[in-house]
Amino acid sequence: MPDAMSPDRTLPVVIIGGGPVGLAAAANLIERGLRPRVFEAGSEPGAAVREWGHVRMFSPWRFNVDAAARRLLEAKGWKAPDMGAFPTGADLLDLYVAPLAAALAAAGADLSYNAKVIGVSRRHHDRLHEGQRAAGRGRDTAPFVLHIAAPDGTIQVVEANAVIDCSGTWFSPNPAGAHGLPAPGEAANADRIAYGIPDVLGISRSTYAGATTLVLGSGHSAMNAVFDLAALAKKAPGTRILWAFRRPLADVNFGGGDADGLAARGALGAQAQALVASRQVEALAPFLVHRIGRVNDRLLVLGDRGGSADALLTDRIIVATGFRPDLSWLGELRVALDPAVQATPSLAPLIDPNLHSCGTVRPHGEAELRHPDEPGFYMAGMKAYGRAPTFLLATGHEQVRSIAAHLAGDIAAARRVELLLPETGVCSTQRHTSASTATGGCCGPSSASEPARKPIATAACCGSTPREESRQSP
Repeated sequence: MPDAMSPDRTLPVVIIGGGPVGLAAAANLIERGLRPRVFEAGSEPGAAVREWGHVRMFSPWRFNVDAAARRLLEAKGWKAPDMGAFPTGADLLDLYVAPLAAALAAAGADLSYNAKVIGVSRRHHDRLHEGQRAAGRGRDTAPFVLHIAAPDGTIQVVEANAVIDCSGTWFSPNPAGAHGLPAPGEAANADRIAYGIPDVLGISRSTYAGATTLVLGSGHSAMNAVFDLAALAKKAPGTRILWAFRRPLADVNFGGGDADGLAARGALGAQAQALVASRQVEALAPFLVHRIGRVNDRLLVLGDRGGSADALLTDRIIVATGFRPDLSWLGELRVALDPAVQATPSLAPLIDPNLHSCGTVRPHGEAELRHPDEPGFYMAGMKAYGRAPTFLLATGHEQVRSIAAHLAGDIAAARRVELLLPETGVCSTQRHTSASTATGGCCGPSSASEPARKPIATAACCGSTPREESRQSP
């Protein structure tokens, strides 16, 4: 029996989140003879993806379909889309995620919707108590206990042999405030502030047409928003775009351009940079938001611009500053997280933007994602990356493939690398040279004794966030 699971093998492996990565985890578990139980907080599989359904991904289908999921789907008669085409979020849902959920249900997986996990612990053990390890009744071998809330407020209690948290980060975006905290006035003016990538050219067109919009952020989500606003401005006179960066414009990374292995991703960055260069958008660099107020039905944004106090008026704000994991319901677990990135200590040095600016991350799996004091619990998908801006959907597929192999006792498969993705064309060490060297730099092996692994691309918006962003996002 794998050491990552509790002794009670009659219990299921619970997957939190029914998006692309969560369903891929279920497919991998079923293929290995394990019993998954999936809890999705939304009313449909991939509910978070629906939020960015209008966004076209910059990775083609071949990077967005999990191998085990594809085998399951094809056994049910699924016809794969053109693997070279670029799906929108809605395409991903309708042509892949929804059919996969149906195939999983037919294969015996238990999928529950409108089921929000609000707590995870161990049977008869809280975070503090060890239990009777000498008698084989320690907390690390006790089954997991999950509390799941229904829309009517009732609480279901479920036990699990292992838990894979694929809940993502889409519903916990970073705030507009410069200090990592919501800016004073941000909540009070929420009716004028959007997070992520609003549908500027579709359902929200009337909101932004003819208005001044301040976009915060420098990743691909921000680029998408700016690009759509620029397209709107060509048809809606009076539409004005302000784009605020945390750093001077010379230090802004617009991506690898022609060197990017994903041409659509490189083109997105190049187009965004061209909009700034042509002054179709007004770049504020650097600009940090301190406070948000309202004057004559417009937003008054007070902040710091290059070290001096500044103020500007805008009608709308789009906050595209990345995402953070919601850890509020994991308080009774002994999760091990890097204090800055909020990823596991083994993974954090590979993705920490303070250590390097690489858009490429060495492949990783169960070993890097495990929590030593909480065996059997994993975060996978975007949540595994904490606050780092470097996630791609296929990365999540590799993570759950490795985790499922480990839970099934196939340690060799868990350690094997089965992922190769194009590089971003961006890889330059910036600071903390000794730390970067210790982890093999951007893409190299983590130690002299470990063979070099093929690098994987890390993008932004895909899977739990939209058109891959510099942090990736669905």
